[in-house]
Amino acid sequence: MSDPEPCPPPSASQQAAFRPNCHDAVRVGSWSEIQELLFAESWVPEIGRYRSRYAYRGLSDAEYPLETTLMRLGGNYAQLERHLLRNFRKYAHRRVVERDSVWHWLSVAQHYGLPTRLMDWTYSPFAALHFATAHIDKIDRDGAIWGVNYIDTHRMAPDLLRTQLDLEGANVFTVEMLSEAVGSLAAFDRLSDTPFTLFFEPPSIDDRIVNQFAFFSLSSDPTLSMDRWLADYPRIWRRIIIPAELKWEIRDKLDQSNITERVFFPGLDGLTAWLKRHYSPRS
Repeated sequence: MSDPEPCPPPSASQQAAFRPNCHDAVRVGSWSEIQELLFAESWVPEIGRYRSRYAYRGLSDAEYPLETTLMRLGGNYAQLERHLLRNFRKYAHRRVVERDSVWHWLSVAQHYGLPTRLMDWTYSPFAALHFATAHIDKIDRDGAIWGVNYIDTHRMAPDLLRTQLDLEGANVFTVEMLSEAVGSLAAFDRLSDTPFTLFFEPPSIDDRIVNQFAFFSLSSDPTLSMDRWLADYPRIWRRIIIPAELKWEIRDKLDQSNITERVFFPGLDGLTAWLKRHYSPRS
């Protein structure tokens, strides 16, 4: 499977209004160009500040779909979801969650590697760049960064959930907000006959979530991949292709900016992962 023909990249003067209007990707040609694209549309005139409204996800291989770990489990995964979560709740220590709600449990389960319908995103375009370039075994493949406008995404959510956001004056859900609105995954899935997606922030379980500026996407249909859902809404997302020949330059500049495993994965595991990659020869 190969990437489709890319949309022509916008000029510098078009960056502020950049919105892809096709299902293709913009292929960058330089470090400076990727910075312009990542921070396009970040000016918010109402507050006079630069505040991007995009969730970012970096992929080391541009061919990877936006599939959840639950989907990658295979088999009858949609039916297995409730069994996975039920047994995680049964065997995990109660003190691993601050509140006994399905949204807290889902967040903790995703964080510790249980297959779930959640998908990891970040507010930070540099964190996404890190994950798109950190795997040196994929350094010879084009990478990609997806960006999804969570404000526009939430405009398509059911009334109950949009009202909850409006009452809080928030742009993104929290686990507490979801707990107040919907008590179970089954009830969440029944809120609309049309599949919808939302973004929510997990509790600050540990420094990894904090340092990665992480949050999750959640679909009302566990069998619908994010890229398939986005295909029907081309104006709320962007996809930037990082050519393989640019990856070493981007990687070295991120390292010099302290955007590394040592920061995103505090502890000896992150330290050794950073050192192994940092000192690997360029072959």
